[in-house]
Order: sequence, then C-alpha cells, then structure tokens
Amino acid sequence: MNIPHIDSSPRRESHSRQLSAAIVERLLEVAPGASIIRRDLGAEPLPQTEPLYAAALASPATLATSPAGSLDLSEALIREVEAADVIVIGTPMHNLMIPSVLKAWIDQILRVGRTMKSTPSGKVGMLRDRPVYIGVASVASSPASAPTSRIFSHPICRWHSARLG
Repeated sequence: MNIPHIDSSPRRESHSRQLSAAIVERLLEVAPGASIIRRDLGAEPLPQTEPLYAAALASPATLATSPAGSLDLSEALIREVEAADVIVIGTPMHNLMIPSVLKAWIDQILRVGRTMKSTPSGKVGMLRDRPVYIGVASVASSPASAPTSRIFSHPICRWHSARLG
C-alpha cells in the first residue's frame, strides 16, 4: 500500500501534523508494510504557479504544445497521487482557508485533461477513487455543513479531494 503523507503547517509541532501522523499511524496498524511517501509542504514548500506552467495551462492548444519542462513538477506530483492507495493530508486553517503551500500542491495536481475534465455539469475527476483523509486543525468551531459557515477550507478540501479520487 502506498500512502502519500502531506503536511502543510509551517509549525513542526502543530496540531494538524499530530492529527495527520495519528491517521498514518492508524493506517500502518491496518497495513504494516505500507510505504509512506512524505511531502512536508510546510518545511519544503512547492513554488507558486510559475509563468511557464501558467502559460502551458492557458488553453488546450498551449497545453498540447507546452514549453519544455513546464509540466515536469506537475507530472511528478500527479504520479505520486496516481500511485497512492490512500492519501493523508494534514492542514491548519490560516484566516479560514488552507495554507497557500497546500493550494500550490493542489494547483499542480488538478489539471484539465490530465486529472480532471470539464463537462456540462462541472469538473469531473479522472483519477481512480481512493480514500483521502484530511486532518484539519482549527480554533474555529462552526460545522462545515452549517449554511452560515465561514470556514472556507472544509468545502474546498471536499471539492478538491473528490477530484483526487
């Protein structure tokens, strides 16, 4: 079993890191031989969208003839997700939102024509289904299902994880 373990908190002793580690520990009890692929976005952040990557994504034509190297990071991260049997993400909330380092990871993985497609009813994931566990640490106490919820990270995490499988 392959388990990418992604943390996005810049704090080494954060609650979200403890939560994601506990999820991984529980998964290892069930599958002791699992391979953990560690990606610490808080300590080693991915670059924000770079000009060549943005140019490649500008249209179907530019995506088909993307500049050399512009999709390399994206492809490497997508392959990690494709090889995953389970994905574990630990994230804090910063100003009611996920950290920009986690958003940068998502931006590299969700790519029209590669991991999702546009349909008349909206975006649809193209990756196989797999469990995605997201441990969110927050001081807020509003449930994500509440109509007046101002915690934007919960619906964002749900929407993106549905496209990851």
